[in-house]
Amino acid sequence: MKPKEFKVNNMMEFQDMVNRKDFSISKAIVESIIRNVKSRRKNVHVLSVKCADSNTIVDITLEKNNFVDTLKENIKYFEEKEMYEECVEIHNAIETLSKK
Repeated sequence: MKPKEFKVNNMMEFQDMVNRKDFSISKAIVESIIRNVKSRRKNVHVLSVKCADSNTIVDITLEKNNFVDTLKENIKYFEEKEMYEECVEIHNAIETLSKK
């Protein structure tokens, strides 16, 4: 499955999304991590940013050894949105990754 692609006019627009902690970014990253919990790859492509003004695509990857910290950082956003089933999935992924 391909990572989520964000279409923005320019990189400043994406940076603004990051700065305001846009939930769609968090959701895309968490979903990518969960899909790749059992992957043997050291780096996982978590999302792409397609920038209209420069006609470029920026691929964002995450090292597998950062998965647990990233999940722990993002679970709070799922809790705020009361997405408890997803919180269980995140917690299970953290447990699985912590055993390795």
